Amino acid sequence: MQADQKQITRLLKTAVGQLNGILKMVEEDRYCIDISNQLMAAQSILSKANAEILKAHMQCCVRSAVEAGDAEEKLEEISVLLDKLAKG
Repeated sequence: MQADQKQITRLLKTAVGQLNGILKMVEEDRYCIDISNQLMAAQSILSKANAEILKAHMQCCVRSAVEAGDAEEKLEEISVLLDKLAKG
């Protein structure tokens, strides 16, 4: 992985902390909107981590494949990923 591992680790640990907090909120039967807001915050952090990983992938792996004249596989991977993202 070419992304900044410290940054990705920090983001993922933050998301884990949020998820643990959300689980506690559910167990305590907290207000639905508060739980939903926390879920959206966790999703946002995960999206940011994913974006950083994909950005690094594009800058390193895909760029290397293009420069080597062998980009077809990497482009197909991106196409499949974009389909998954579009389905949400």
